[in-house]
Amino acid sequence: MTKTKIYMDNAATTKLSDKAFEAMVPFLIDSYGNASSIYALGREAQIALTNSRESIAKSLNCEGREIFFTSGGSEADNWAIKGAALQMLKKGKKHIITTEFEHHAVLHVLDGLKKQGFEITYLPVNENGVVKVSDFENAIREDTGFSSIMFVNNEIGTIQPISEIGSICKEKGICFHTDAVQAIGNVKINIKELNVDMLSISAHKIHGPKGVGLLYIRKGLRIPNLIEGGAQEMNRRAGTENIAGIVGFSQALKESVRNLDDKNSRLIRLRDRIIDNFMKIERVHLNGDLEKRVPANLNFSFEGVEGESLLLMLDQKGIAASSGSACTSGSLDPSHVLLALGLPHEVAHGSLRLSMSDLTTEKEVDEVISTVPEIISYLRSFSPLWDHIKENEKNK
Repeated sequence: MTKTKIYMDNAATTKLSDKAFEAMVPFLIDSYGNASSIYALGREAQIALTNSRESIAKSLNCEGREIFFTSGGSEADNWAIKGAALQMLKKGKKHIITTEFEHHAVLHVLDGLKKQGFEITYLPVNENGVVKVSDFENAIREDTGFSSIMFVNNEIGTIQPISEIGSICKEKGICFHTDAVQAIGNVKINIKELNVDMLSISAHKIHGPKGVGLLYIRKGLRIPNLIEGGAQEMNRRAGTENIAGIVGFSQALKESVRNLDDKNSRLIRLRDRIIDNFMKIERVHLNGDLEKRVPANLNFSFEGVEGESLLLMLDQKGIAASSGSACTSGSLDPSHVLLALGLPHEVAHGSLRLSMSDLTTEKEVDEVISTVPEIISYLRSFSPLWDHIKENEKNK
């Protein structure tokens, strides 16, 4: 089996940081108590839980009592959307605004709500992958009660105008949620400046452990619980807290926001080197806005190439990456994100997402820059689709 030498899929998950792991170990082995227990072992866990909650709140500029730990970003999204929907019904509202290219943890929940009589407006993002604030304003109706718009798109890395949209929602009395799973650790997040009512984050995107995330719920906002049972998480989310995971989450978040500008400056230099070299390839497209994107995320489409074949050949070279095409998860349909940009199906199928982290080195980037064009050339050499493209060019 080929061993991965270069990891370029950090938007999928990240390597657990050494400091996060070290912080977790005591709560896996010695201080393993249940935070709901009153004896010493339980009190140790409760103290760690409280300290982690306050540390995370400080990093996000909110209050500890506004942070509720979950099993990850998907649970947080589900809780926010389903909870807000139930609150809307009490006010006689049934209209929700979102975008065409949200994560499936949002879109699939909204699909379920449509079956219950809710009406959903899906805002377009056009070729640059950024929502227009004017489109959002124009979509508002008298019965609009909720909106969920992601902070940073997971496939193409484009940054959405969350603060501006949130300001409109605040003025109109619309409950506003953002999935910030891909934003945290990539852009500065100051919750007080975002004008959001709810915000979702997952630890494993910032060198924290898998299986833990959070939902920020603005103080004063009450939504129904998603998970009922015990009195954990201030009676809002039942289930014994994952103390080791939460401690690791807290440590990873502190690391991710430290010196963020310096980290991003370095990543921008690496990103731009990749763009400059890849754009020399014939019939290549950079997906998403060039400027309004996080430094670590790049998404290209190569005409005449199947994304799955490209990924498999990169894997043989020891490079781990991902495709915008959902074919890698058993579907023959191209990415809904790339289709939302207006890409034809055949172009969307030939996509490659490279997502870096602060661990990515210049040497690794150099190898990716030299390897990808070679594979593209090889795959096109026996591609009927590429032959068809070239034949059409001759006949023009």
